[in-house]
Amino acid sequence: MRIHALQHVAFEGLGSIGQWISEQGHHLTLTRLYAGDALPRPDALDRLIIMGGPMNIYEDEQYPWLTGEKALIRNVIDAGKSAVGICLGAQLLADALGSPVFAGPEKEIGWLPITLTEAGKKTALLSGLPGQATVFHWHGDTFNLPPGAVHLAESAGCKQQAFLYDNRILGLQCHLESTPETVQEILAHCHDELVPGRSIQTAAEIVGASPEMYLHINNLMAILLSRLPQ
Repeated sequence: MRIHALQHVAFEGLGSIGQWISEQGHHLTLTRLYAGDALPRPDALDRLIIMGGPMNIYEDEQYPWLTGEKALIRNVIDAGKSAVGICLGAQLLADALGSPVFAGPEKEIGWLPITLTEAGKKTALLSGLPGQATVFHWHGDTFNLPPGAVHLAESAGCKQQAFLYDNRILGLQCHLESTPETVQEILAHCHDELVPGRSIQTAAEIVGASPEMYLHINNLMAILLSRLPQ
């Protein structure tokens, strides 16, 4: 499978997604939007991976590449390809599918639980997976469920944690791809966001996550990537 990834900042890479791509023998290409790399044509890829970033999807004036990226995402969806969006990437997918993106009621930062919806449990994508999982978060914005999409998961601080559209477009507000290295990177660059809040952990709580917690979320990420149509 030809997989193309869109990366918005140097410190939010593919994490465990990169390992899955390598293990499965898929072909990976990458656009570093922050570095001015060119965007691909939709016919040059089978699946688009859209990573996270500290910017908001409506900051086109500050990040001019957002305009072209949004057009590419819409074209990829229209072309019948599969796509996975992580955090900012999920918000970009929601926007492309016609849903507004806006500031959430509170930020979620750290290791916090998500719960599968009843609709999510009935999908083939989530079949047999645990009804609740503690996963890594770092976000402030959220979105409405795109028209026609299945609401997969929610949390106490954010109703829209995951959605599936047309069985091939997956939006994940949380970070199942996180590794100890990627978490250290985001802590180093975004530590000023760790202010007191109901759903904001301290740096010590975040780095105190056990290896088993990373293994669990990375296994979930691999299952979802493998179950999406290729």
